[in-house]
Amino acid sequence: MRFSRFFLNRLQDQACSGDTVVVIDVLRSFTTAAVVLANGARAVYPVEGVATTVARLAQMPDAVSVGAVGGGDPVPGFDFGNSPWQLMQADLTGKNVVMTTAAGVRGLQRFRQARRLYAASLVCARATAKAIRASGAAEVCFVITGEWVDRDGDEDIACADYIEALLRGEAVNPDSFAQRVRDSDFGRRFTAGTWPHLRRGDLELAAHADLFNFAMPVWREGEWLVMR
Repeated sequence: MRFSRFFLNRLQDQACSGDTVVVIDVLRSFTTAAVVLANGARAVYPVEGVATTVARLAQMPDAVSVGAVGGGDPVPGFDFGNSPWQLMQADLTGKNVVMTTAAGVRGLQRFRQARRLYAASLVCARATAKAIRASGAAEVCFVITGEWVDRDGDEDIACADYIEALLRGEAVNPDSFAQRVRDSDFGRRFTAGTWPHLRRGDLELAAHADLFNFAMPVWREGEWLVMR
């Protein structure tokens, strides 16, 4: 199995070769999506852009809206922000959830034509590796969404390193990768106390390796992407 990395927010052209693309957003999009599915949601529809999300919600009047803009602030008028800690308290049984975020969702849309596409975070990393191995993938490209000019993105790089190590059959301790999530530039903002919408509870959930035993493959349904 061959591996490559693609950094979503770098300006230079990059190749993302591979029959399988794994888009990683640990803090917080795909930790949030995993919590939503674990709490009984029927499906998660990742939609890029607030306006497009509002239009999608108009087509699904009973759907729950989850969203955040760049920096992590919630979208005004939505049911929930991009907070896995908040959503852990929500009963989403049988609900469709429409979600928009500034990084993870954009990454999925960028690679929507991939032969196999996964959304991933540390909470479902081992399950993601298991699903990729079972699929018989020959090449895997990890898409790092959390690296910005003011953020090292190591929370996502750590997750990619962990999944890759598992796919290589290495004996690894998830605790070291979880600590990298906490120590990343963005991770430290959740404990600084100066960012009101970045909760410490979100960080603790996101740094809980293998909390869930399911992967999050992303499928195309007409013009929309969906996770179940």
